[in-house]
Amino acid sequence: MGEMTTENPGIIPFPHTVGGAMIKPEDKGKIKGRAISAMYDQTEMDMKQIYEQMQFLAEQAKTIQNRVSVSERIYQAKMSFDPIISRVYHLYQKNDGTDTLSLVAPEEWGKSCPFTFVATVKLLADHTWEVIKEGDLEF
Repeated sequence: MGEMTTENPGIIPFPHTVGGAMIKPEDKGKIKGRAISAMYDQTEMDMKQIYEQMQFLAEQAKTIQNRVSVSERIYQAKMSFDPIISRVYHLYQKNDGTDTLSLVAPEEWGKSCPFTFVATVKLLADHTWEVIKEGDLEF
């Protein structure tokens, strides 16, 4: 019995008594493999989420840039009134190529509209313009 006893039973790789718990060495390669696989799954999911957020932000930036372009054109147009935030207006192009902003909708002109309809727009709180309906000409 002297061979199978020790003063420090916690450091031997087998049970030190007959009723002791069985000690099995862990397969370190298997543990690391599962951990690495889980890590790749999680980071791939996180990267996909970040990519989707980047796409959304890029679309928002493009929308804002389009609003700026539209707004620049509208502010260069002739206006015979002071536009009010959240109101809808109509942009037309005259025969000489200049633009004019109007309160009159295309359908209100009847058959005798003297201009080419460009867009129906709405003035936003930041003083940019949102295109509600595009007309015959592109921005």
